[in-house]
Amino acid sequence: MKKNVFFAFLMLNSLFTTAQSTASVASRPRLVVGIMVDQMRWDFLHRYADRYGNDGFRRMLREGFTCENALIPYAQTVTACGHSVVYTGTTPGLSGIYSNEWYDPQTGKTVYCAEDPSVQVLGGSSKAEPMSPRNMKVTTVSDELRIATNYRAKVIGIAIKDRGGILPAGHSANAAYWYDSQNGNWVSSTYYMKSLPDWVNRFNTRKMPDSLYKLNWNTMYPIDTYVNSDADDKSYEGKMPGAAKPVFPHQLESYIGKNYGAVAATPHGNTLTLEFAKQAILSEQMGADEVPDLLAVSLSSPDYIGHQYGPNSIEIEDNYLRLDKELATFFKFLDARFGKNYTVFLTADHGVAHVPEYSAEHNLPGGRRSSSGFAAFKLAEEKFGVKNLVINSSNYQVYLNHRLIDSLKIDLQAVKSFLVRELKKEPALHTAFDNADLSNAPLPAEVKEKFVKGYHPKFSGDIQLVPLSGFIGAGSTGTTHGSWYNYDAHIPMVFMGWGIKSGKTYRETYMTDFAPTIAALLKIQMPSASIGHVVTEVLK
Repeated sequence: MKKNVFFAFLMLNSLFTTAQSTASVASRPRLVVGIMVDQMRWDFLHRYADRYGNDGFRRMLREGFTCENALIPYAQTVTACGHSVVYTGTTPGLSGIYSNEWYDPQTGKTVYCAEDPSVQVLGGSSKAEPMSPRNMKVTTVSDELRIATNYRAKVIGIAIKDRGGILPAGHSANAAYWYDSQNGNWVSSTYYMKSLPDWVNRFNTRKMPDSLYKLNWNTMYPIDTYVNSDADDKSYEGKMPGAAKPVFPHQLESYIGKNYGAVAATPHGNTLTLEFAKQAILSEQMGADEVPDLLAVSLSSPDYIGHQYGPNSIEIEDNYLRLDKELATFFKFLDARFGKNYTVFLTADHGVAHVPEYSAEHNLPGGRRSSSGFAAFKLAEEKFGVKNLVINSSNYQVYLNHRLIDSLKIDLQAVKSFLVRELKKEPALHTAFDNADLSNAPLPAEVKEKFVKGYHPKFSGDIQLVPLSGFIGAGSTGTTHGSWYNYDAHIPMVFMGWGIKSGKTYRETYMTDFAPTIAALLKIQMPSASIGHVVTEVLK
């Protein structure tokens, strides 16, 4: 009798332990994949929807949850900020990542967001710059996952752009990889490891860019079916190296073995990145156990293409039709590997403005302006009788030469007031204001809040410039981003997979909401400076 009771107790205890173990495994996805599409405007989800297949973007919208009114809540809509904000849940004013690069008034030098002279590049050419995440001063959701699992979780960041791979991966990542345009290698730095893994070296020896160049780049469908885009031959579009015109077909074979950078400005860059991401999952055994892992993938090519041709080009439409197929293949790979036990989210770091000449053709507001040499700067020098009053003008910020002003005992406030008054007269600017008096900036409260969240006490300039809608920097072709306007700030926010409901919301959500939402999904702490909120509608 005692033996039977003891045996029954062992069986019950075994079942309870198994149930606990199963619950533990099922309580979190095995792998979270963050997909950042560099320069993807929200409307691209729907503009080309009638030409998408069923297994890429459409699948995400059908099976997953989409936030249709997701916005960037700060002013400087650029790559480094977007990549850091999605994973930190905070804004440039707190993260330390103020822009792609910024002027530091304390040192008088320009700082690149991921520069780190204390490390060395692994696998790079002689021109490759050493990089790490050290300029980011807060944690990411990637870091918090590592901490919560006592560093058993694997975290890897991948992107053609160094900042696109490094910043999302965080400080404690196992690795971050980016692309060296000089030699066609995927590289890293000694911040993460002593040498590149064998699988990365094997991948690099394939020289995949050369095989992709052999495919050239023509439209996937007959060119006259691209009715969602403007005409192909536009003088205001940028050209590929050596090309006579910015038109299809784009001949790439001449770049084989010579120009490894050009692949980034074609859809082949997406192919290259996702193929490397698959290899990382397989070689690093990501998602192979009950400890959740995180893979941060940024697709940099849409940004290069968008800058060169603009958001209304056939090149952009063809890029997204091809990317749709690439994502479908990638999702099938994840299905086969993990079944239903993975989660994907997709977003963008920013949008993009129309090419100003396109806007002019269609009677839309916009234009090009010079980012330096404002007439107001010269007028200030004349008024105060001294040259070099403005020491730097970048990122819509004007930095005054404080040492010079102090040494000559010039009234700083008088200089700022004069410049603000004159800058407001510039035809390409909506307004300008003194950053020290930001609370009284002549802007609606909703817009002013974006500049408050983008303000950094160490890196912001003396005067903030606010361009008119549709106005971008100087140049003769292509376009850019970086403003608070909706064409730059309205981004996709889509979740799919384990723990995600199916549906949509039209309420305002924000880029800062990604990190706390993923943290809630993984049952881990939010990043240290996160100010976002969990999008509760998304989670089961």
